[in-house]
Amino acid sequence: MKNWFITGISSGLGKALAESVIEKGDFVIGTFRNKSQVEDFNTKHKAKAHSILLDITNEKNIETCVSQLISQFGKIDVLVNNAGIGFVGAVEETSIKEVKDVFDANFFGTLKITQTVLPFMRKVKSGHIVQISSHGGIKAFAGFGIYNASKFAVEGFSEALAQEVAPLGIKVSIVEPGPFRTKFASNGLGLATIEIDDYSETAGAFRTKLKGVDGKQEGDPIKASKAIIDLVYSKNPTLRLPLGKVALMTIRMKLDSVKSDLEMHKETAENVVYG
Repeated sequence: MKNWFITGISSGLGKALAESVIEKGDFVIGTFRNKSQVEDFNTKHKAKAHSILLDITNEKNIETCVSQLISQFGKIDVLVNNAGIGFVGAVEETSIKEVKDVFDANFFGTLKITQTVLPFMRKVKSGHIVQISSHGGIKAFAGFGIYNASKFAVEGFSEALAQEVAPLGIKVSIVEPGPFRTKFASNGLGLATIEIDDYSETAGAFRTKLKGVDGKQEGDPIKASKAIIDLVYSKNPTLRLPLGKVALMTIRMKLDSVKSDLEMHKETAENVVYG
């Protein structure tokens, strides 16, 4: 039986994953930001799971929380950094305060939890870190630039981390979902306070489109959860796991675009070296 530490299990993919892991018979340690949700969850699941109150933007709380969990449950076999926020707005429309809020939740919180859990995984020479990114962590979209930047950052450090910890028996996987039928496009979505008319056909159109797909997304969170569990239990888990037809399409578009640029500038690139 594995102990899973999953952040952000109040709704969406985090909730579905927690339920699927419990159904499998593994033990879930999940986080909420609401005390009553913690109490309700612990009453409902008792010996099958445990939840705690945690704000992932609070570094000291993270350190205290992880130490207590190790003391109480002995180990964390799987860390799933799921908690985060969405944000829509053109780059120029977004204030630095709004950018910092997005990065505190999506990047710094994920980074700090990863850093705090790693010493315990290194000690036992095993563990699996699963970072919930997005297809938007590979390809950027007009109106989604700040969110994209936060997920690009998660992908960047996680790709390097995977190479650093592989010799230590620790695995890292990055999950890249497309649109899933969660509350991401409604309750989980922040909007830039400022709207500039010149961006109405780009960022503005994206904002409208995202609101319009709420509740109609193609992705099934339960099926995605089972795919993540299968990945964790596989012999050789891959670094990346795209989820959904839209994710496959957009990631392929990005790869094709990069390949096209490489081919177009191949001669130029080769000619700027000595000799």
